[in-house]
Amino acid sequence: MDAKGIGASIASLRKKIGLTQAELAAKLNISDKAVSRWENGLGYPEVTQFPSLASIFGVTVDFLMTGERKGIVIAGNALAVIVKNIDAYPNLGMLSNITSISQAVGGCAPNTAINLAKIDRSIPISVIGKIGDDDYGRFLLSQMSHYGIDCAKMVISQDKNTSFSDVMSLTSGERTFFHSRGANADFCPEDIDISSLNCSILHIGYILLLDAFDAEDKEYGTVMARFLHSVQQKGIKTSIDVVSDSTADYKAKIVPALKYCDYAVMNEVESGMISDLDAYNEDGSLNIENIRKTMELMASFGVKEKIIIHCKQAGFCLDVPTGNFTVVPSLEIPSEEIKGSVGAGDAYCSGCLYSIYNNLDDKKMLEFASSAAACNLFAENSIDGMKTKSEIEKLADKYGRKTI
Repeated sequence: MDAKGIGASIASLRKKIGLTQAELAAKLNISDKAVSRWENGLGYPEVTQFPSLASIFGVTVDFLMTGERKGIVIAGNALAVIVKNIDAYPNLGMLSNITSISQAVGGCAPNTAINLAKIDRSIPISVIGKIGDDDYGRFLLSQMSHYGIDCAKMVISQDKNTSFSDVMSLTSGERTFFHSRGANADFCPEDIDISSLNCSILHIGYILLLDAFDAEDKEYGTVMARFLHSVQQKGIKTSIDVVSDSTADYKAKIVPALKYCDYAVMNEVESGMISDLDAYNEDGSLNIENIRKTMELMASFGVKEKIIIHCKQAGFCLDVPTGNFTVVPSLEIPSEEIKGSVGAGDAYCSGCLYSIYNNLDDKKMLEFASSAAACNLFAENSIDGMKTKSEIEKLADKYGRKTI
C-alpha cells in the first residue's frame, strides 16, 4: 500500500477509537504535524513506529501496512490421541495385552489446520488453543509447526495437562475411548487476543466440547455467541463446527451462536438435533426435504452466508443471501480401501474453508470438500490421508460419486 493508502488507514483507525491527531501524536511522542502529514499521504511513519501504531489501534502491523486480512485462524480443541491396540477388552480386574501404540493429533484446531496446510501451503494458517506444559503439548506444537502452521498464539496452561484420549482398539475395529478434558476445559475467550488477528476467517470448534465457551451468557445466550460477535465486529468472518454428543442440549448451546456465524458446518445428526427433524426416512434413505428445512431454520436463527451439512452419502449447502440449495453426493470409495474415518468431519470442513477462502461456487465447494473428506478414509488417523489440492481434484474422476 502506498503513502496515501497507509495514511487513509491511519486516519480511519484513529477516528474509530476516538483519538484526535494531537492525542495520537502524544502517544507516539511526536508532533501532530507528523500525524497530519501521514494522513494526507505526504509521508510514511518510521518502521519502528508501526508496532506502536498497531498496538494503539488494536490491529496487526500487516493489516496497518496492507489494509488486508489474510489467512485462516483455527481455534478450539487440541488434544493428543494415543491409540493402543489390544488383544481383548478385559473384564473388570483382568489383564489385556497391548500389542502396539501409536500417537496422533486430535481435535478441531490441529486436525483442521494441518489438513488445510496439506491442501495448500500458501494459505497463512494459525492455530489458537490451550495445552499443558507437557510432552503431549510439545508433540502437538511440533506436529503443527512441521506443516508451517503459526502456533505463536497457542496458550500454555500452568496447572492443567494437555487434553488427550486413550483409544483402546481391538483387531475387530471396535474402540473404547478414555478422555481427559485437561486444558481444553479451561480454554476461554480471554485466551484469544482478537485485536491481534489479521485473518479473513476464524473457524472455531467444537461447540459442546469447550466448557468455557459453552457457558451461559445472560445477554448473548452463550459465551461463544458473545465471542463470535466480538470477532465479527473486527471485520473477520466467523465459522463454527460442532461435536456429536447425544446428551447435550443442542438448542441451548448452538442456536445462540448461529446469530453471529457467517458459516456453520456440521453433520446431519448434529443439525437435526437443532430442528428435531430426522435426516433419514424409515427405510434409511436421506430425507433431503428435512435437511433443507433444518438449514432454513438455521438461517432464520441468523447465519449470514452459508450453512453446510455433511453426511456419509452427500453434502448440502444453503447459500443464505440467495436461498440457493445445493446437493453433491459423496465419492464412492470401495470398502476395502477404507482404513478409518476418524476426523472425517474436520477433513470435510477443511475442504469447505479452502473453497470459501478461494471464492469457489457452492457446487465446486461441496465437490472439493467431499473429495477432501474421502482422503481421510485412506488413513487410520485424522491427518495422514489428506492430499494436495491437485491430488484431491483427481479423486472424483477415479472413484465417481454415490447415487442418492
